[in-house]
Order: sequence, then structure tokens, then C-alpha cells
Amino acid sequence: MSKPFRHTAGFGKRIEYYLIGLMLKEGIDVYVPLVDDNAIDAIIKKANGSYVEVQIKARSQDVKFGDAALFAAIDHTERENYYFVFYSERLKKTWIMSSREFIEESVLNKSGKNIGKRSIWFNGTKTDKITGQKIEYAKERYDKYIADNFMIFH
Repeated sequence: MSKPFRHTAGFGKRIEYYLIGLMLKEGIDVYVPLVDDNAIDAIIKKANGSYVEVQIKARSQDVKFGDAALFAAIDHTERENYYFVFYSERLKKTWIMSSREFIEESVLNKSGKNIGKRSIWFNGTKTDKITGQKIEYAKERYDKYIADNFMIFH
């Protein structure tokens, strides 16, 4: 049974504020736009006085098995000073990528209803050698983007 839209939309907004709260806790100057017209969830003023725009994407504990860190159908063209923060509740991991890194690492959908949009899948599935159970894991190729803090924005 799928979750109602109200739950899924609410989850995304809660995680946005959760991650923004963690940024604030680190002493980062974060500003939250009142309207999300340009795929900007937060604007950060860095110590050097420059600004970056941040889009936060989150996957909940309740997503289909195998999709713990699948972020699909993202409409994006390269933007200067723009970052994505991807969060997987089930994997308890956060990845941070610049706009350019996202474009380099993601797949451009060439057909179907999401043609022209981008997708990235930070996780895979495998069989646990001890238990024999299928498990999800974070793909090592994206380890360089895993973030335990938001130092990149300081």
C-alpha cells in the first residue's frame, strides 16, 4: 500500500528542515525561501561572503525495497553555485554534489514520461553472504560525496 501524497510531501519538508537545522547547528548562515519556484530549498552565505543555492532531496524509510537512495525524474541543467543534498532515511546517509557533479554522475532519461530529466541511484542490492537475505547498500562509487557534516558550505 502506498503512502498518501500528504505523507510523502510532508516527509520531504520535514527532512529539509531537519537538514537545515543541522546546518544551523554547525554555524552555517542558512536562509529559506518562502516560495520554491526555482528548486531552491536553502540559500547559504559562506564565510567568504559568497552564496550557494541548495536543493534537498530525501527518500523515506518506507520507499520500495531497492529504492532507498534512488532520486529520479529531476529536471536540471547546470547552475553555478548550486548544490544538491541527497538524504536516504533507510541507509542513514547524506550525499552532497555540485550541479556539475550531479550532471556528470546522473543518467539523462532518453525515453518515457521523464524524457530529458535526470536520475541517480546511490544504492544497489545484494544478497548478504551470512543471512542469505537481500539487502540494500550504498554504492562505493559515490563514497566521495558522502557527507557526515556540511563543511563544504563553510
